[in-house]
Amino acid sequence: MNAAAVPEASHPTSELASGPVASKKAQILAWASWDWGSAAFQAVMTTFVFTVYLTSNAFGGEDAASAALGAALAIAGLAIALFAPVTGQRSDAGGRRKLWLGVNTTATAVLTALCFFVFPRPEFLLLGVCLIALGNIFFEFAGVNYNAMLAQISTPKNIGRVSGFGWAMGYLGGIVALLLVLQLFVQPSFDWFGSSTQDSLNIRLVAIFSALWFFIFALPVMFAVPEVSARRNTTSLGFVDSYKLLFRRISAIYKTSPHTIYFLLSSAIFRDGLAAVFTFGGVIAAGTFGFELKDVIFFAIFGNVVAAVGAIIGGFLDDRIGPKAVIVLSLVGLLIAGTAILVLGNGDYVFFGNDWPGTTTFWVFGLMLCLFVGPAQSSSRAYLARLAPAGESGELFGLYATTGRAVSFLAPTLFTLCITIASPLVAEGEAQRWGILGIMVVLLAGLLVILPVKPPAQVEIAVVPER
Repeated sequence: MNAAAVPEASHPTSELASGPVASKKAQILAWASWDWGSAAFQAVMTTFVFTVYLTSNAFGGEDAASAALGAALAIAGLAIALFAPVTGQRSDAGGRRKLWLGVNTTATAVLTALCFFVFPRPEFLLLGVCLIALGNIFFEFAGVNYNAMLAQISTPKNIGRVSGFGWAMGYLGGIVALLLVLQLFVQPSFDWFGSSTQDSLNIRLVAIFSALWFFIFALPVMFAVPEVSARRNTTSLGFVDSYKLLFRRISAIYKTSPHTIYFLLSSAIFRDGLAAVFTFGGVIAAGTFGFELKDVIFFAIFGNVVAAVGAIIGGFLDDRIGPKAVIVLSLVGLLIAGTAILVLGNGDYVFFGNDWPGTTTFWVFGLMLCLFVGPAQSSSRAYLARLAPAGESGELFGLYATTGRAVSFLAPTLFTLCITIASPLVAEGEAQRWGILGIMVVLLAGLLVILPVKPPAQVEIAVVPER
């Protein structure tokens, strides 16, 4: 058992250690169902469908619309970084973790549904980007409470598997949601009123579908997982006092469990690299390797399946060799696969008498990237859940969200910088490939900074002040 180097009377314990002695399968399935449903907002609304619609010429030109969307999401990111820790702290203290998960999930679903009223005209652009930005804020707040629930439904023996199962459900839910959206709305297999393209009705109905998908699959966790207990002898804090308490607790965590802070900082770096793998994967597939849209979609489907398999395998390894080892191995695997794509590029080769075109390079090593992303994400969540002091998971996962947002500019900036530097030095059409180098630099930095961080079994549980 982890214990801090503090007076005998304190004996701080983790929320995981003070949780259930055995997991209930129904609770795990209900919890993972939220991950499955949330993919409709992440994959459909913010990645592949609705934001593509928002940045089309119908809203006044791709450049202007993209700039407006980027600005709105940047403001949303700042709001998340500022408010996520305090929202987690207040839900912990009041014993309202599940309540606020439900409130923020419902808010996300309602904002998603309101996107139906974003008609394809420039005057609706502001409404569209504001709805997506607000949806991102409430979605991240919901995610803070959802991640904090991991310690409530798992045990020290199976937390890695449970976390990996949740990530896998998210990947697979995204695939199913995207396929349904493609078959019913984007490229409908049969005629029905939802397939009408007049005023982009088919795309606007995607918002209704996504809202219902998320809300329905989020319901099980609200019934199956019990609410946490409110802390004893605590009084309600004002907004400013909540931040004062937050800073006192960060200071206390650093003093009594510094490796918890080290992990938050190191994970922020490599998580930005992990996000970039998916963010720029489709861009590189199309721009560097000549994939058509249908090929990108097929790769996205296979990539999500492979990532789900990787998350499940990583979860089993997590419980056996520990989350840090899984993260390190995953980052090494990502660096190997990324380096292969960078070096081989879209060239044609012959290996052992067999032709090896550039598309094969991307399929093989691109799927290898997907295989290692899942375990790194899953074990990162499981690592932190092991270190959360009893009753403090929400606040700690709020800090997890904040640190991630604080460095989220790294990979996109280096991706762009590497392309810019390479452009005058390589043939036309070859510069984009060098953007991979920027992502690899971020992943390498994440690997280097996590190496000195102790595994959670060797990290003290922090002593935090009550007020």
